[in-house]
Amino acid sequence: MTRKNIVVLGAGGMAREIAWLIRELNSTAEKYNFLGYVISNGSQVGPHDSRDELLGEYEWLTAHASMVDAVVIGIGTPAARLKVAGEVRQILPNAEWPSLVHPRAEFDRATAHVADGVQICVGFVGTVNLRFDDLALANFACSVGHEAHIGAGSVLNPGANIAGGVVLGKGVLVGTGAQVLQYLTVADGATVGAGAVVTKNVAAGETVVGVPAKPRSRRRDPDNEARSTPR
Repeated sequence: MTRKNIVVLGAGGMAREIAWLIRELNSTAEKYNFLGYVISNGSQVGPHDSRDELLGEYEWLTAHASMVDAVVIGIGTPAARLKVAGEVRQILPNAEWPSLVHPRAEFDRATAHVADGVQICVGFVGTVNLRFDDLALANFACSVGHEAHIGAGSVLNPGANIAGGVVLGKGVLVGTGAQVLQYLTVADGATVGAGAVVTKNVAAGETVVGVPAKPRSRRRDPDNEARSTPR
């Protein structure tokens, strides 16, 4: 099998975890040749970002479009995931956005819908009839119950628990160790704080915290926020 040349968008800790996920997938089948990291703004490279394998900014993608077969997002913020993906799809309209599922993730793959650009990390446990829309991210040690729907660009931070029948809208962030109880809806652009327990539906753009989770503030819809997210 010919390896596909793949680039990770982002250069921070999440990007390194996605590079590791690629290596783990290669350990079971030689699928990808990791080229390195690409960022949108080199002036914002910070002390926690990778530099050794940093290829450059978007201009690198334009100059090397013919050699890039596949692209994945290595960013853990929902709005930024959606924004960057939209920008890079304009630059590389023919690139593949593969779904990356860790070999040690457990769920019923026969009944799951896993869309383009989805990442499901090590230690994930799910059950049946799961749906992951484009660019959704289930971080390590998350759990998701039957018939749950994880919306486009939504992110489950480590240890989050999504019960059966839950619907997460577009660009939702569920914090570390948070729980969303059965058959609830967390609407577009909402945030569930770390450790929160959601017992009622969460409105679009709302941030909820605590046990039980209560509203703290509102923010813009995910599309507007994505346009204003610093890179």
